[in-house]
Amino acid sequence: MPFKKIEPEKAASAIIHQVEQLILRGVLRPGERLPSERDLATRFEVSRPTVRDALAALEASELVVTRPGAGAFVAQVLGSAFAPALVKLFSTHEEALFDYLSFRRDLEGMAVARAAEYANETDLAVITSIFNRMEAAHEKRNPTEEATIDAEFHLAVVEAAHNVVMLHMMRSMFEMLQTGVFYNRQILFGKRSTRDILLEQHRAIYEAIVSQNPDAARAAVEAHLAFIEDVMIQQNRDHRNEDVARQRLAHEKGR
Repeated sequence: MPFKKIEPEKAASAIIHQVEQLILRGVLRPGERLPSERDLATRFEVSRPTVRDALAALEASELVVTRPGAGAFVAQVLGSAFAPALVKLFSTHEEALFDYLSFRRDLEGMAVARAAEYANETDLAVITSIFNRMEAAHEKRNPTEEATIDAEFHLAVVEAAHNVVMLHMMRSMFEMLQTGVFYNRQILFGKRSTRDILLEQHRAIYEAIVSQNPDAARAAVEAHLAFIEDVMIQQNRDHRNEDVARQRLAHEKGR
């Protein structure tokens, strides 16, 4: 855990400030378990009551939740910017899917351009590690794993943009994507030819960031999301055609 030793004066406030910064910067993530009181006290070099006071204040501000017998966790509410009722609407109306893709194209285009410009060596090491895992999952032909790593890759790119508002907005967007609000990503990665294209698109994004080319990075993300939009349009068309075919078959059998 990336905690630093603090001075004794106003120790609880210093702990609160440090944890707040780590949450704001995306180092501590929604749902992540914090170390135990004893461990935190050792790392901060303060007493356990001081840590307890800091955690109580963080819980009062709804940044941390404590669960009896389990410990303290970063609040899950940080991962969603949308009310459950609105998320349900998103999942049941087709127009939301294409508005989502359009919004992602605009916002992620900015994020990837910033990543190409501002990513440091550590950012690039993280993105490289995730892309290498993506290639390995592709070779194993594991669409579930590949879909999971896909989201990790895009979030790592957004983190490398070093804009905390953009980071938390995109995390909220990807949370809905990972839970299948807009479409089933495992189906998207289930077709070999589509998976091959997606891997090469991610490679183009990766190489543009590593080569520090913001224009190429933005163009690569836009091409990637335009491809997903085309796939979803075709998939929706196929579903409608299948429904019509089944109606014709049922009508034929009933004659």
